[in-house]
Amino acid sequence: MISNFFHELGAGGVSIEESGTLNKVRDTTYGQLYDTPLNDIPEGEAEIKAYFGEPAEEMNGFVEQLKQFVLVLRDEIGIDIGPAVIAHREVDEEEWATAWKQYYKPLRITERLTIKPTWETYIPERADEWIIELDPGMAFGTGTHPTTSLCLQTLETKLTPGMNVIDVGTGSGVLAIAAAMMGAGRVLALDLDPVAVNSARENVTLNKLDHRIVIAESDLLGILRDESLSANGQLGLKLPVELVVANILAEIILLFVSDVYEALVPGGIYIASGIFKNKEEAVTQGLVSAGFTIESIERDQDWIAFVAKKG
Repeated sequence: MISNFFHELGAGGVSIEESGTLNKVRDTTYGQLYDTPLNDIPEGEAEIKAYFGEPAEEMNGFVEQLKQFVLVLRDEIGIDIGPAVIAHREVDEEEWATAWKQYYKPLRITERLTIKPTWETYIPERADEWIIELDPGMAFGTGTHPTTSLCLQTLETKLTPGMNVIDVGTGSGVLAIAAAMMGAGRVLALDLDPVAVNSARENVTLNKLDHRIVIAESDLLGILRDESLSANGQLGLKLPVELVVANILAEIILLFVSDVYEALVPGGIYIASGIFKNKEEAVTQGLVSAGFTIESIERDQDWIAFVAKKG
């Protein structure tokens, strides 16, 4: 009833956070990470929040209407709604979009590779250091998640200068940029999300690698089926390639294993990450069934990255 009343007042969104979560077992089926603690709302109570775009001075009127509605629920309808504490505050819209940046600092991934947020100052610690300038925006791939750092560390050990590389599910473009910095000849970075494609292009430009990296919108490796693009050089590289990297959930990895196999030269390397530990056996079977040989399995916390070679 309260939520409906908020909507009638013109709320742009309503959230309900209930109590009773302190003893709840959180679902980690797909390796979910939770960056906020369980709430401390007393048992049987809930917090209902509504978001309005009106000026702050209009909120006093909304609060008064809400108070009257609470009295109706309690006194006329006979519903026990508890303390019904009402509060409101003004939120700077820009704060929500940028507040996370204060926690994102330069991050050393390997001895030579560092990811530097564009808004941070960083002094290189060695002359041959690779420094990736990154503003991920709404795209995945800050380098802080174990799956991304696993890919970056593995790329450094498996990528030979001159290799052509395909990055599937590029997100912010961080893996593609790293591959180019490590000496890849040409890199094709693909993502289904237009927001990620735009973010990756901006980051590639920031790192002055437009001449080495092509960003394209594609459902996994679907774009490779358009032979005209390859023939016209629009993919930026010739197929097949020497290395494919994909930092995607295990369920997605298993959808296009055969496509990756076809995209690689004999002896080509496939780095597959984004895999939670409970999917290790399924991914192993999928890779082997497609013709790959598992070279190694890299681990970080509960996450796994496979290094597989095409037979």
